[in-house]
Amino acid sequence: MKTGFVYTDAYFDYDYGPTHPLKIFRLQLTHDLIEAYGLLSLPSVQMIPTRKALDEDLALFHTRDYLEVLKGASEGRLQASAYRYGLGPGDNPVFKGLYDWSLWVTGATLQAGELVSSGEKDVVFNIAGGLHHADASRASGFCYVNDAAVGIRKLVTLGKRVAYIDLDAHHGDGVQRAFYDTDQVMTVSLHEAGYTLFPGTGYEHEIGEGIGKGYSVNIPFPPFAEDDVYVWAFEEIVPPLLEGFKPDIVVTQLGVDTFYSDPLTNLHLSTQGFETVLRRIKTLAPHWVALGGGGYDVSNVARAWALAWAVMNEVDLPDDLPEAYLEKAARFGIYDRKLRTEQPPSSRTRNGEARSEMERVVRYLKTKVFPVVMK
Repeated sequence: MKTGFVYTDAYFDYDYGPTHPLKIFRLQLTHDLIEAYGLLSLPSVQMIPTRKALDEDLALFHTRDYLEVLKGASEGRLQASAYRYGLGPGDNPVFKGLYDWSLWVTGATLQAGELVSSGEKDVVFNIAGGLHHADASRASGFCYVNDAAVGIRKLVTLGKRVAYIDLDAHHGDGVQRAFYDTDQVMTVSLHEAGYTLFPGTGYEHEIGEGIGKGYSVNIPFPPFAEDDVYVWAFEEIVPPLLEGFKPDIVVTQLGVDTFYSDPLTNLHLSTQGFETVLRRIKTLAPHWVALGGGGYDVSNVARAWALAWAVMNEVDLPDDLPEAYLEKAARFGIYDRKLRTEQPPSSRTRNGEARSEMERVVRYLKTKVFPVVMK
């Protein structure tokens, strides 16, 4: 097993602002925890310095006029029409260097794809990636450039067949739209249902169009769904689809805002469900490009992505967090001492309702999608 971890301290030159929920320093905490566990010094691991993407790389998915607006905003030249491109106060604030931030993130995703597609690495993790909401000509949901869509487009130009699995609590709408009409890419998004959470899309009946019909797959969970329901639905749908689709490369978005303590979402997962699904993906992916994603409880992000990196490297981690990490985390006001989160208090009624709803969703997908992908 040859693995790569793409990373640079240059990420921390940028900041969405003090009140914004997306804290870039969560990447530093993740790196520090992974390092403290000794997971960057394993014989099979290579640390890979991030390189910036080029303008033409971003143009694999994004429109030229949108990229020009982003550049101008990044340099302090905000056009009057910027709001039409999704920029402004709120989710997608304008801050100095936002275009360079996007180039770093996307560059890391492209590097991951190159290393995996060439066979140099089996698994590569870009914790900064997974900004899955951005559209071709619009910022959305904290995302200015859709690094996942750019990276997958690049893999397709190399003749690769790609399965994209999105574990974020928010629907991977931007990536779905990018590949809604092709059978070269299968997108699978497991998320909180759109009737309770941004972006309000990702219903099970969104299954693609034209030759892509059947290759967009959505598994929307009702609020408060717990580990057992989540893992059951994943097992019912994802392994059979991957077996039928036979991808060359699996790209995952590993958002961890599915956890019960996340301040922006309503699912009730713990590290147990997350780790179970990751171990299953590890057995299913012939080659694996892993991206980060959402997560607004910063402590959860660091702990969950450290667990993810351990799974990728087939290492079992002790539950006590290393002292070297605890000292660094305390500077950010984080005092958790255990790697794994506890299961939240369970509601038999709510979880039973979630199971019934997911049984309906699974039946629908097996009827509408399985015959296409598994023909």
